[in-house]
Amino acid sequence: MDQTIKDHSVIDTRERGDSHNRYGPTAARDFPSEPRRLKSKTVDVHAHVFVKEAQDFVGPHIQAMDIPMMRYSNDETRGINRLQEQDRATAMVDVEDRIRVLDAMGIDVQVVAPPPPQCYYTVPLEIAVKGTQLVNDGMAAFAAARPDRLAAMGSVPLQGGQEAARELERCMTELGMKGVQVLTNVNGAELADPAFEPFWKKAEELGALVMIHPNGYTQGERFQDYYFSNVIGNPLDTSVALHHLIFSGTLERMPDLKILAVHGGGFLPAYSGRIDHAWGARKDSNAGLPKPPTHYLRKVYFDNVVFTPHQLEYLVKVFGADHIMLGTDYPYDMCDYDPVEHIVSSDLTDEQREMIAGGNARKLLGID
Repeated sequence: MDQTIKDHSVIDTRERGDSHNRYGPTAARDFPSEPRRLKSKTVDVHAHVFVKEAQDFVGPHIQAMDIPMMRYSNDETRGINRLQEQDRATAMVDVEDRIRVLDAMGIDVQVVAPPPPQCYYTVPLEIAVKGTQLVNDGMAAFAAARPDRLAAMGSVPLQGGQEAARELERCMTELGMKGVQVLTNVNGAELADPAFEPFWKKAEELGALVMIHPNGYTQGERFQDYYFSNVIGNPLDTSVALHHLIFSGTLERMPDLKILAVHGGGFLPAYSGRIDHAWGARKDSNAGLPKPPTHYLRKVYFDNVVFTPHQLEYLVKVFGADHIMLGTDYPYDMCDYDPVEHIVSSDLTDEQREMIAGGNARKLLGID
């Protein structure tokens, strides 16, 4: 594993004596002396690249404290974040550097998406539309530089439902993308808000994969210390978004939506029985759904960024190996820097490992 880390352009910060702010093997599980790999093709569906041209245009209109991840952080966390932005400078933009990292990780194809701050929901719509177009043009160009190893997902200006639908169609038709990333809320509005229904209908019509990704929790007053804005806030916001998509009837009305909930779907999959219990026990939780809520949750795809074999095994047992896909969250600090080893070390069949490592993504996204 040490060699794998050193092959990454993102530095191993242990070399500067900062052992608690580093990138590399997760502390959540043990590793063998040599990383184990699979013979089958591997596809990472959750990774990020940055588009500078878009940020140059939108940056003057952004108020950082409008973003929950920033607002609910203390000075120590903000200082570390600034340092890590410097660490990631090459990793976020350099194609050949990215390929070297994929080789070290044992990943054949990576589907890249914008970083969450480049989902420009907090700026005026006309700025967001242009900025999002720049993001998507940059994402497409990044993937086109190595089409044998990279594919792209875009963004949409989701604060405008119709505009989001139009940009989604451009992503899928003109730019040849696999889908788009949306945040888990739109300035505090739920993804299930009727204002966003044009986007969801277009996503279902086009068969686009929609990756929902958090960027902090909107009411994170209690999350300012210990990086809880990410550690708790991110999976919690994903959980809330999924609850609303289910109980609002969005997934009942649009049964063919393809949704990927990153970080293993947040906290909901680990306690999914509670939503079925509430649906059966109370009229105000029943929401008029004709089927138990977990029926709709099982339509959602999850990545394996859950760090431990027992949690991955649980997801497979409850939701099926056909709905779990390999992810990294590269190049961030909460990344799993050896997701293939995670799959191999879990108590799964060879068929399940191959499905999760790449088979599901290849089938869902049409990747050769």
